[in-house]
Amino acid sequence: MFALYASALAQTLVLPAEKPAQPAIKFEPTPVPAGEVKSPESAVKPARHIALLLPTKSATFGASADAVRQGFIAAASIDKQALSIRVYDSFDEDKNVATAYKQALASGAVAVVGPLSRNGVLALAALKDFPVPTLSLNVVDNTPEQNLYFFGMAIEMEARQIAQIIKQKGLHQAIIISSRAPLSKRLQTAFEDEWNGAGGQILREVEYNDDATVFDDITETSDTAIFLAMDADKARLVRPFLTAKLPLYATSRVFVGNDGTLINFDLNDIRFIDMPWLLQADHPAVMTYPRATTPLAIDNDRLYALGIDAFRLTQLLLADNVNNNLPLDGVSGQIQLRGHTFQRVATPAVFVQGRAQLNDAPAIRRADFPDALPSKP
Repeated sequence: MFALYASALAQTLVLPAEKPAQPAIKFEPTPVPAGEVKSPESAVKPARHIALLLPTKSATFGASADAVRQGFIAAASIDKQALSIRVYDSFDEDKNVATAYKQALASGAVAVVGPLSRNGVLALAALKDFPVPTLSLNVVDNTPEQNLYFFGMAIEMEARQIAQIIKQKGLHQAIIISSRAPLSKRLQTAFEDEWNGAGGQILREVEYNDDATVFDDITETSDTAIFLAMDADKARLVRPFLTAKLPLYATSRVFVGNDGTLINFDLNDIRFIDMPWLLQADHPAVMTYPRATTPLAIDNDRLYALGIDAFRLTQLLLADNVNNNLPLDGVSGQIQLRGHTFQRVATPAVFVQGRAQLNDAPAIRRADFPDALPSKP
């Protein structure tokens, strides 16, 4: 849970006139008592701006929120027409995200991006009144409200995409290998739901808890793929016990970057999906935007990429020109709008000799790729 801070802080970003090698940032902090919405006169002079509701000072989630902030600012820094950006960073997403949102509106926000956590998005969605385009950075199953949109990195969506890729390969049976970890169970559930919905058959479900004998009776079976619902550490322990004759699939949780050659070598032949930001240096959008000034851990680098695409989507929402510009070839994936949720389709890859390289998996057709969460009219 995010900590409840003693004050709420609005910070103003002044964008440079020319594209910098690294974004130049100037902040003008204005203290506001916690939980209290001040009038614009007592805070900062009202001005048209984009508000970022990101708890960058949270002890638990601050690094993640700051990675999104950096990516958003990096994208804004090369857009000469972009509005100024104010970061509202001192609030508890569970308790007073609504207060921060109202403060942003009172200060002249014409678009709001955030919050980041699922609980924060649920709290914001409870407002039911969104006078400006609002792009929350997590995905929840909520009745869509006018001007409220969802965009995030739901790992369940990747499991669903893997199920579609396997089905398009012409395979009809799947073996799922998971662990007791909550994330592993989420991946397993999402994959099963998508796989069953596509007419596939679950041949076996195997839970691995450091006992390799559970794999003794897994043999080559025609028309079958294996889905590893686990992260890199678990997958590298499991990989040596699996037959090389069955295709292996996983999500981005198995990829720790191409610098991790030793870890990746143990994952050879596993097919997975991840962002163009991490897999395609020659991708047009990837080449456009600057990297973080200080290299980020891979999970935060993914959030940085999410921040870049969040800026691009915000610009489309402000221009009321979303449908004419989708799918968006984003740095976090190909982005489509389904209902009020922006969904990412990630890039297929495979481990070869300790490095990830692009795979020949067929492109996912949007008509064949359902929502990560049920759409509501």
